[in-house]
Amino acid sequence: MTKVISVQIVGAPIACEGGVKDSWRDTARWAEGQLKARFGDAVKIHYYDLFDADCPVMPESAQLPLVLVDGSVVSSGGKISLPIIRRRIEELMEKESA
Repeated sequence: MTKVISVQIVGAPIACEGGVKDSWRDTARWAEGQLKARFGDAVKIHYYDLFDADCPVMPESAQLPLVLVDGSVVSSGGKISLPIIRRRIEELMEKESA
């Protein structure tokens, strides 16, 4: 059996004039659907709110949203990039199959 690759996305709700938006959580759910469609059970995606008790430790100078694949930072700040996440997963799968 192949190793399950962990994708962790850390974000936080954003306060705005109309209340609070949870855009990063929504984007993480969308990304999860896309990654599951492509990789199936080979990946496990988990979204964390920055204030969750089990949130991964934020590396020094990291920005939200933070994306970790198998514990390594693939992006920090800006947007949640599906192509970047997908490439890293594919790299890890290639290493495992070699």
